[in-house]
Amino acid sequence: MRSLDDIFEEYDFLDGDDRYRLLIDLGRELEPMPDALKTDATLVRGCSASVWVYPVSQDNGRLHFLADSNAAITKGIVALVLAAVQDQPAADVAAMDVTGALARFDLTRQLSSNRTQGVPNMIALVQDTARRLIAE
Repeated sequence: MRSLDDIFEEYDFLDGDDRYRLLIDLGRELEPMPDALKTDATLVRGCSASVWVYPVSQDNGRLHFLADSNAAITKGIVALVLAAVQDQPAADVAAMDVTGALARFDLTRQLSSNRTQGVPNMIALVQDTARRLIAE
């Protein structure tokens, strides 16, 4: 997965429709999530599209997630969130300002509120997972 900085460098260079295409491409780059993991337990609440996020066990204290969505642009937004946290130490993710890291993409200005309304819930799920891993 590309770093958030690399993604932003490309995103900042693009306009409207090309930004949508970039988000769609990012979604396509996500690791495949097996259908068996797309359950009510992994469903992110509050998203207008269906979004599933599943934490994969890591012995090294780093977080790794599988994720998917039934909507292409939403899947790209999920990929942005994961780019900020994927394979990072749980302590770093728990303390990270993920919302701040994503602010430069100005998604609320670029996309409809329906497409971005679940982002805070995705971020909360990822950070709650990090906190649980730290507590163990």
